Amino acid sequence: MQKTALYSGIVLLLTCAFIFACKKDSTNNNNTSGKTNTELISSATWKFDNAKIGTTDISGFFNACEKDNTVTFVSNGTGTVDEGATKCNAADSQTTPFNWNFENNETSIHTTTPLFPGTGDFKINALSETQLAVARDTVISGVTQTIVITL
Repeated sequence: MQKTALYSGIVLLLTCAFIFACKKDSTNNNNTSGKTNTELISSATWKFDNAKIGTTDISGFFNACEKDNTVTFVSNGTGTVDEGATKCNAADSQTTPFNWNFENNETSIHTTTPLFPGTGDFKINALSETQLAVARDTVISGVTQTIVITL
């Protein structure tokens, strides 16, 4: 029962987060490139790498059709989600546009739909040319948990 509740909470929060992409070999999370955050986030197509609660990897709760999705942020505040090779729902469009912006001195990303369930702010834990990690608190089985999604 707890596993089902945990799964439901994770799926609810992260249903669309799987669209992130492109963690490359480097794990340098510091912006030493001299690029702005807008340049960094719009410099790659991002793909899901992992999701964690604390040190516990919860990536296994994601379906393959979720993990292959990609997201591209454009510097003008728009972007595109691509469903990848495997669509979870055949009726879904292959690509979906979205809007985004930085908030809180560029420490958070606000997205419209469909990157994350609902809309809102997601804390940026890491942003470099090779990694984007975002976090959001959610309640799972009555306990507030922070889920970190790394792309």
